Amino acid sequence: MGDTSDEQKHFVLVHGACHGAWSWFKLKPLLEAAGHRVSALDLSASGTDTKIIQQVTSISNYSMPLLELMATIPPEEKVVLVGHSLGGISLALAMEKFPEKVSVAVFLSAFMPDYIHRPSYVLDQYNERTPAEAWLDTEFLPYDTQKESENSMFFGPKFMSLKLYSLCSNEDRELGNILKRPSSLFLKDLTTSKPFTKEGYGSVKRVFVICDEDKGIPKGIQQWMIDNSPVDEVKELNGVDHMPMLCDPKQLCVCLVDIALRYG
Repeated sequence: MGDTSDEQKHFVLVHGACHGAWSWFKLKPLLEAAGHRVSALDLSASGTDTKIIQQVTSISNYSMPLLELMATIPPEEKVVLVGHSLGGISLALAMEKFPEKVSVAVFLSAFMPDYIHRPSYVLDQYNERTPAEAWLDTEFLPYDTQKESENSMFFGPKFMSLKLYSLCSNEDRELGNILKRPSSLFLKDLTTSKPFTKEGYGSVKRVFVICDEDKGIPKGIQQWMIDNSPVDEVKELNGVDHMPMLCDPKQLCVCLVDIALRYG
């Protein structure tokens, strides 16, 4: 192989709610084997992070490990941001703050805000389009007795199995149930936050990757988010559930490398 330094990309992988950096354990070595750098991080109160969710009162607090990593990226370097599920909101924060450091942002069946409405808009729409019973055995609990507190969210085994890991192996499902931790949608914080800006978040190239068999964020809702805030490109993974990095990491790897090389 010749000098591949020009083609080596730096992927920053941002997990979804109740998950952690561990959820990328199959994808990370595939991207590295293809010659790329990969940073998979735990957001606050996620994975092996020592905080508990009740100590994390805003989406900015929750996303701080990502924002801190972005601050260390040299000014001349650009990364490929990949956000899964709720990780899309954290991606938007990083894009808003460091637009010049992102070559492309990939929303992998992720909540993708626009720069017109408040950041809570896509989550509100999701909740309106999703009957309460679709959450199955997921637990929502206030952080404390104060009225203004956020609610924590903890996926139950039924929700994990039927909505998120429907096409994953029993082993992956078991791993998810062992390692999941309570999270939050931060709706109180997001409802009072200002919209993202066209000059920051809106200036970064965006690709949305649809997961066709996703029962957690169904394809219709993924399509609605794309229509609500059009992207530079839409790609679709076939035969994957909400956890493509577990149920078909090879297909996802090919997709991400293709995006990185074309937008990098």
